[in-house]
Amino acid sequence: MPEEANNGNSVKDFIQLVKKSRNGKLKVYIGMSAGVGKSYRMLQEAHALLKSGIDIQIGYIETHMRAETHALLEGLPLIPRRKVFYKGKELEEMDLQTVLNRHPEVVIVDELAHTNIEGSKNSKRWQDVMDILNAGISVITAVNIQHLESLNEEVENITGIVITERIPDKILEVADEIVNIDLTADELIERLRAGKIYEQGKIERSLQNFFRSDKILQLRELALKEVAHHLERKIDIEIPKQIKLRPERFLACISSNHETAKVVIRKTARLASYYRSPWIVLYVQSSSESLDKIKLDKQRHLINNFKLATELGAELLKVKSDDITQTIMKITEEREITTICIGKPHLSLFQVILRTAIFNQLLNKIAVTETDLVILS
Repeated sequence: MPEEANNGNSVKDFIQLVKKSRNGKLKVYIGMSAGVGKSYRMLQEAHALLKSGIDIQIGYIETHMRAETHALLEGLPLIPRRKVFYKGKELEEMDLQTVLNRHPEVVIVDELAHTNIEGSKNSKRWQDVMDILNAGISVITAVNIQHLESLNEEVENITGIVITERIPDKILEVADEIVNIDLTADELIERLRAGKIYEQGKIERSLQNFFRSDKILQLRELALKEVAHHLERKIDIEIPKQIKLRPERFLACISSNHETAKVVIRKTARLASYYRSPWIVLYVQSSSESLDKIKLDKQRHLINNFKLATELGAELLKVKSDDITQTIMKITEEREITTICIGKPHLSLFQVILRTAIFNQLLNKIAVTETDLVILS
């Protein structure tokens, strides 16, 4: 089926979503990188919605002065940006209040992971989007896969770039539609060489860094997996199951080892998102890690990891106990946990089984239950 036909069906589906409910509906265009055509597709959809009699406004769009994309602004109603003076410069932001006051049926909001200028109502644009949805306005937005919080470290390992602007996974979980804008690595690189992504001076540097075929392929895989996860979640909700399966519940067990804890939290978040399941982060504070004994830097890292867990949608449990295994199993039983997630020990697995009492006890305990143990590398 031609891309135009696919896009037409997507527009019709979204119109039905908008008309079916008074609540704002969220549609997210996701891509593996800049330049795949997310903003272009949103503007195409805006024209289609306008022709269908939908009251649509452009709340914020970033064309990066790409000629093909910029040309699509012609004829679309646009809400002027809010001008803000910050550190001696005039900057522009989406005018959230005007969007809410104008109250169109649908609003286009680009650059979902954007950090707002200091002094704005919300610190992040995704929070603006949540306000718009709560007001009963539907939103079409766009984001690149590298901005997803739970994939932060994985993307950094792939690209070598620290991504500071991120969105919590829950944004994609509440989305009514997620559309992947997919290109092959060769197509994306060809667009870059043709000057359709960055100006001439940035092209060679980009080809040597971010826009390498091996990196693009890995990011493409992440984007495709995320859309597949969303589809599975949607099927799970909308199609009734004939056989009642035991619902998955995940327990992420963390310690004061902040690097391992961060990995456990992020990877358990991905698992929970995949199964659309509730999950808990458990920190068992032994007497050796009481506030008067643990170092200040460890305390700070712990607090940051607690915050990360909460942002990713976990329930946080902090329990004081010197019997770590017993505490884990008690929580597992009380909360009907199906899968316990722990970090990979620094020793080899064989050494751990022989020498590490906690791990050995845990293996023995879960051997007589129906609980799975996942060791996260």
